[in-house]
Amino acid sequence: MMRHVSPIARVSLRGRLTGAALAAGLLIGAAAMMPVPAFAQASTGTQAEEGRLSLSARGEVRIAPDMAMVTAGAQTRADTAAEALSANARAMAGVFEALERAGIERRDIQTSGLSLSAVYAPYDSNRNNNEQRITGYEASNTVRVVVRDMDRVGRTIDALVASGANQLQGVNFTHSDPGEARDEARRRAVRELNRVRGLYEEAAGISTGRLLSMSESGSVQPMPMMYARAEAVSMDAGTEVAPGEITISVNVDAVWAIEP
Repeated sequence: MMRHVSPIARVSLRGRLTGAALAAGLLIGAAAMMPVPAFAQASTGTQAEEGRLSLSARGEVRIAPDMAMVTAGAQTRADTAAEALSANARAMAGVFEALERAGIERRDIQTSGLSLSAVYAPYDSNRNNNEQRITGYEASNTVRVVVRDMDRVGRTIDALVASGANQLQGVNFTHSDPGEARDEARRRAVRELNRVRGLYEEAAGISTGRLLSMSESGSVQPMPMMYARAEAVSMDAGTEVAPGEITISVNVDAVWAIEP
């Protein structure tokens, strides 16, 4: 790459130029050191990026659930792996029969966990070796049950525990068709965006123009978990559950151009 040497530098190096030549050199050097006009720079560079206003808002709608998912199962222990599995199979057969009697269809029953593991004796520092001793085997089978009739949730839990299920992991409440509620949550999010947009225009003394982008992120349908205690279950009294409400929420992000 060639280096540009100013005329002033050449004058000082040569030292043999006449007074007129020296004056001319100084004039040329001064001209070379003058800044380039702004319009010339703009003609070769990119224009500055326009100002933008970026906002996010959340819209929420609360609705009553119309279905529940009950997660329960049986855990059995025996001296051998085969005995543990056999005992677990018998317990789960009773669970499936109870669910059928409670009016739960097979399509609404899904195995969510199946395991078989060894059970080891507690660590004993007095033993001569560090080998762990197996004292038995434990089998576990968990099913997730969809209850489409909210009046049957408590009775389904009762039936599960009475039939041999000794693990009740919880109840998730949800809605079978949240589309309408989600659309309303979207409308609320957009209304909130426009409200906050107007607030920023007033507070900052700006004016926004065209919408540059809009996106939806994090559509959420939380399913609060309600736990029931197995020891409180009674076929006479029935297990009570409180479904309450669930929240359908939508996050919307938008970007507007700030007018000059």
